[in-house]
Amino acid sequence: MKSRYLVDPELVPASGTFPSFDFHTDTLPALRTQMQKRAIAALPADNPAVAVETIQVPASKGSPDIRVVAYRPSGVEGPLPVLLHFHGGGYVVGSPERKGAAHRAQAVELGCAIYSVDYRLAPETPFPGAVEDGYAVLRWLTDHSAELGLDRGRIGVIGESAGGGLAASLALLVRDRGELSLALQHLISPMLDDRTTLKADGNPYAGKFAWTRIDDTFGWSALLGPAVGREDVSPYAAAARAEDLNGLPAAFISVAVLDLLMEEQVEYATRLIRAGVQTELHVYPRAYHGSASIVPKARVSIAADRDSREALRRAFHG
Repeated sequence: MKSRYLVDPELVPASGTFPSFDFHTDTLPALRTQMQKRAIAALPADNPAVAVETIQVPASKGSPDIRVVAYRPSGVEGPLPVLLHFHGGGYVVGSPERKGAAHRAQAVELGCAIYSVDYRLAPETPFPGAVEDGYAVLRWLTDHSAELGLDRGRIGVIGESAGGGLAASLALLVRDRGELSLALQHLISPMLDDRTTLKADGNPYAGKFAWTRIDDTFGWSALLGPAVGREDVSPYAAAARAEDLNGLPAAFISVAVLDLLMEEQVEYATRLIRAGVQTELHVYPRAYHGSASIVPKARVSIAADRDSREALRRAFHG
């Protein structure tokens, strides 16, 4: 690939192994099963320093209960700050177990509780199923914060890729409904704008590795159906569609410069700043979508992980 010279040398070997997820509706069940088996196989052995529990949270009326995997440091008295996590996977694949190892370490390091949501996936459950699942879990955490030993004033949303987009949309939904509150939104390479799939003048060097235009188109089409690109797409599906960003919680956005989604992420961060939202933006050179997870020992990946963890530490502990 001619654009490979733009990639960090430490990331080049892996870049050729993730050309596309090759999504197809009829093969999604098998792909999900395969990915879940890999995620579970990669989980570390039980660690007495962190308690892991799978719980079922009541959903909104008429919807099934929501599976949530909870992590909390053992022996640490509350009330604990909380990360409400949404996994990546283009809205069509993925599970909480995908970040299980990271969450075990993160809960101990940050002294926080993490609740990772197994939200309903598209296309079986299109918009607004996933964001409503997130809202239901946030309501449950808020309502039961005292008995769970949680600090309802320090609940933040976090997610990567589709999960980052879901976290951003949830922040908008929470602001607009005015019933709940969030302390922060921590967005890692978030999917924010369905219109990116239709842009003809985007960066010609972006989206060649790990998350392609074909993948992005499939994910948004699964979530929105024929509404992709239309003017009436809800900001609770694609956060970049929001006209007003005032009053949102403080934002952290992590961007890879060769990510297909880079321009929509930088634009969203710029709009947040102009709306007076406390915003921290990191753009990582010579990296592509998901490279920090794919090649975690690369120096640019270590930098991204360090910046993310430090931002969370500051947000929760000053």
